[in-house]
Amino acid sequence: MQPERFAEDGFLVVHGLLDPAVCAMVLGQIRPHGDSLAGSRALLAEPWCAALSQTVRAQLTLSKLIPANFVSVQCTYFEKSTSRNWLVPIHQDLSIPVAHRVEDSTLSGWSVKEGSLFVQPPCSVLAELVAVRVHLDPCSANDGPLRVIPGSHTFGPTSPESAVAARRAGTEVACTCEQGAALVMRPLLLHSSSKATGTSKRRVLHFLFGPPQLPFGLTWQIAV
Repeated sequence: MQPERFAEDGFLVVHGLLDPAVCAMVLGQIRPHGDSLAGSRALLAEPWCAALSQTVRAQLTLSKLIPANFVSVQCTYFEKSTSRNWLVPIHQDLSIPVAHRVEDSTLSGWSVKEGSLFVQPPCSVLAELVAVRVHLDPCSANDGPLRVIPGSHTFGPTSPESAVAARRAGTEVACTCEQGAALVMRPLLLHSSSKATGTSKRRVLHFLFGPPQLPFGLTWQIAV
């Protein structure tokens, strides 16, 4: 493992995080997600998902990619195929799920998604977080893989116009993965994805890990 590359680039592909049998078991646990095009943000409340998040955290803590005291605070399921397809413009992940609203001038972008409260905290909070995208299927260049700009997690919050300019000026990397691999990334990393053009499904569990305590009187909505 290369934690120094993760610190520099803001992302790292970890091969063989889950074996195929575990991926098959997880896919059997995921329930239909209704009318949502992409998937669901609320899986961490499921016992099987909470247990899986602890397995993922333990392995990546040993690899020094996640601090030992971090907790899992969200799991989002994404399912992309030519029949359930979408693209995502280049952006950063700026919102976190919290339990209660707090009045503080440093907090912005309050919203409710799938019944959960989200807020955009300052960059100092976002810079600590670690996202882990576990691939339950192989993800080739035809399956709409995440595309990232190495090192862009150091830019701080970036306007859409600046993000597009950075994409044009930078070296974009397509993060293809085999089944059971994970893309570990900083949420502030500029990333995007195109529509799938192949015949396969791209099913991903996107975990978010962070410190057990938040500043500004905020608390996580759920912490495992």
